[in-house]
Amino acid sequence: MNRPSARSSKSRTPSRNATTHAYPRSARLGETLREVLADELVRIDDERLEFVTITRVDVDPEMNRGIVHFDSLSGEDGDDPILEAFTDHRKRLQSAIAKQVRAKKTPILSFRPDDVIRSAERIEKILRENPSPSREATVNEDNYVQKKIFVDEPGLDDLETDDAAFDSDVDISGEA
Repeated sequence: MNRPSARSSKSRTPSRNATTHAYPRSARLGETLREVLADELVRIDDERLEFVTITRVDVDPEMNRGIVHFDSLSGEDGDDPILEAFTDHRKRLQSAIAKQVRAKKTPILSFRPDDVIRSAERIEKILRENPSPSREATVNEDNYVQKKIFVDEPGLDDLETDDAAFDSDVDISGEA
């Protein structure tokens, strides 16, 4: 029976220092912090935080600081009271993280509205307000966008559509 020796370079189990995760430790910690903070928000009795969602937590690689991104149903108008409420409850949130997360240190939290969600909402609003190009244009087989021509469009009377307008005696083959 062939067993690998203790000094073999091909170990069957990864070492303690080997990373077996597909994304960095700071990202994993950020996701854990998001879950802990979301659970703690439910326990906080503050009406300013009633309809607030923690969308993500960005943690720096040294794990010293964490930026908590949030969104709320009140939109941009409710950001100031929400930021004030997070400032009031920051110590409680830090304490909840320290109790629930196994880490050498707890990142210092700062709070910001989630600009990604706000940008997406602005884009959706613009798309809703402007007509879809598919109503006015089509894509031909060469992947070029062509404007559709509707029969009832003004100015179509000026177009020459009579076949008699074309000279049938003209040779287009290039031969004389």
